[in-house]
Amino acid sequence: MRAHTCACVAPVWCRLQGCAAYTCVLSIWTRPYDHERAVSGMSTAVLAIFIALAVDYWLGEPPVRWHPVVWMGNALERYAGWVLPSHGVLSAGDHDWMAFTRGGLMWVALASVVVAIGWGVQWVALAAPSWLAGLLLGVALKPLLAWRMLRSEVQAVEKALQVSLPGGRERLSWLVSRDVTQLTESDVRESAIESLAENLNDSVVAPLLWFVLFGLPGAALYRFANTADAMWGYKGVYQGRNWEWAGKWAARMDDALSWLPARLTALALALAAGGLNLWRLRREASLTQSPNSGWPMAAMAMAIGVCLHKPGVYILNEVGREPRAADTVAAIRLATHALVWLAGVVVAVQAMVVFGWLSWLVGVFL
Repeated sequence: MRAHTCACVAPVWCRLQGCAAYTCVLSIWTRPYDHERAVSGMSTAVLAIFIALAVDYWLGEPPVRWHPVVWMGNALERYAGWVLPSHGVLSAGDHDWMAFTRGGLMWVALASVVVAIGWGVQWVALAAPSWLAGLLLGVALKPLLAWRMLRSEVQAVEKALQVSLPGGRERLSWLVSRDVTQLTESDVRESAIESLAENLNDSVVAPLLWFVLFGLPGAALYRFANTADAMWGYKGVYQGRNWEWAGKWAARMDDALSWLPARLTALALALAAGGLNLWRLRREASLTQSPNSGWPMAAMAMAIGVCLHKPGVYILNEVGREPRAADTVAAIRLATHALVWLAGVVVAVQAMVVFGWLSWLVGVFL
């Protein structure tokens, strides 16, 4: 019964998803293994990923007025007043369930719109031949990732820091939301490296992973969740509003969707560094308050041999040295190599599908 049901549903579902993972998994569930559909789905997904990365490398970000993530931010800002109309400050231990409910309902409503648009764009793209579908999906995927901009901003911080400490602080403020006015030269450099590691996950690896798993709607949903956390997920008062409970839903959803990508990013950094002690990496990652950001930051700190810290909050790789200018360069190089590792994994999986190795594995294990 299950095989018959999957055989009926899989072709339609795979057509709607248009992504590698679903195509392969549903092809495995059907009997016999549908090699042709698996190859088609993988080829489209792999082509889309490499097109997105190529467009990012050569062209960078689209104009602000046409940027989907900017649209998401504008929508979140527009409805923030409905989510949290009052400006009161809660006492310690208070629970604002009404604000939490409004935040959750608005998050779900806006996320549904984002997913629907992503699904619609993907549906239109998949009506074209596979090569054109991959091209269209890649162009649509590009605004949901931002490796070139991240790399350029970190380089800009280091360049400004070489001129003056105030200049480095000012440029860093473009990357982080923390107060930068009292940071030392080492603190500025640490913050830039931390931001590089954390955003390698948020802005590159996570969108690509959710695209592989759930197509364009998955990548769009992740970017919305990450943007919502950045705008609503504050602990306490921000711009006159207490977001402790109003932003809790957004923060928890971002935590959930970032859990797997953050660990994958840390693993990629470890591989790019030639191997790290994974038990120690896990211990270092647990020192941060976030369940996710500590993983890529700890991996980066251990890999390039520096100490990264936030006063009174955490110290990662305490035995490491203070970051120098060369360490910023090393961090960017390591992040680039990590992306190459991940690209290699994608190509390897594609090769397994094309040459039928996945079918052989299915026969062995299932």
